[in-house]
Amino acid sequence: MIEDKNPQRTPLSQLGEFKLIDHLTKRFELKRPSTLKGVGDDAAVLDFGGKRTVVSTDLLIEGVHFDLSYMPLKHLGYKAVVVNLSDICAMNATPTQITVSVAVSNRFPLEALEELYDGIALAAEVYKVDVIGGDTTSSQKGMLLSITALGEADAEEIVYRSGARENDLLVVSGDIGSAYMGLQVLERERRVFEVNPQNQPDLDAYTYLIERQLKPEARTDVRDLLQALELKPTSMIDISDGLSSEILHLCKQSGVGCNLFEEKLPVDPQFINACEEFNLDATTVAINGGEDYELLFTIPLEDFAKIKGNPNLTVIGHMTAAADGAHLVTRANTLIELKARGWDALTE
Repeated sequence: MIEDKNPQRTPLSQLGEFKLIDHLTKRFELKRPSTLKGVGDDAAVLDFGGKRTVVSTDLLIEGVHFDLSYMPLKHLGYKAVVVNLSDICAMNATPTQITVSVAVSNRFPLEALEELYDGIALAAEVYKVDVIGGDTTSSQKGMLLSITALGEADAEEIVYRSGARENDLLVVSGDIGSAYMGLQVLERERRVFEVNPQNQPDLDAYTYLIERQLKPEARTDVRDLLQALELKPTSMIDISDGLSSEILHLCKQSGVGCNLFEEKLPVDPQFINACEEFNLDATTVAINGGEDYELLFTIPLEDFAKIKGNPNLTVIGHMTAAADGAHLVTRANTLIELKARGWDALTE
């Protein structure tokens, strides 16, 4: 499905590990004053001037987290950065640096890794983060990609999963479910392509869904938005494994319950159309799909006026007493127990 636009194939063995690192990272210039030392030593040296340092890491494995039959390497590099920066955003912190580690089998030439790093470089530029190190090694099979993200925030700005209180409002940024439906479209077209390689898919009706899957964005803007509204969340998490799973994380860590209202779920019209086409229940997909990388957070009830009518944020429920449990309130006003049915890499 993906055409090879790089006829030249340079064996990685021609460079060796250290020359390969030099070749792939020579484009990165340090821009953050907090980065004292980046690539080229045993470790990076960072000076945050008294701020809190936030660190998160993620591992992406070919065949488990991504399929290169429809995931271009440049998009993979970009997405790998974004999913880690999203974790930093979920702490109400500002992303500042990343490290990149990759393992590849001998089926990947230098040009393939250049494409991957093109995506990494683009994300680093868009989000103004420095690439400060990492590692490369061989793999018995396929590609493994691990990125560690660092961020900074003043001590009083950090938001944890454990601060939600009874009667707090549950708020989400953006819309949900579209990334999952984008994946369904791509998987369907992959199967069609395997049967008929001459088939050219028409994806115009799914552009938003596919973009949400292949090129998600981290919500670095939400922190600035909340600061402008003079609003600090009581708890926060990003939606990577599915809305239901993330709500239950907040409930468990905070010792509260939750009512999530079906009629309040923010979804895109393209998402609704795709669910109908695939004969899938839109609500089930919206709360369980995952990979939205939106931010889910709670705010005090008295702060509702600060976000009322804001097009970037939607109140989708409220926190309750722990003894009441966590439920989806349907349009028919029926309570359905929330269960973690989102993505779990160890059981898929």
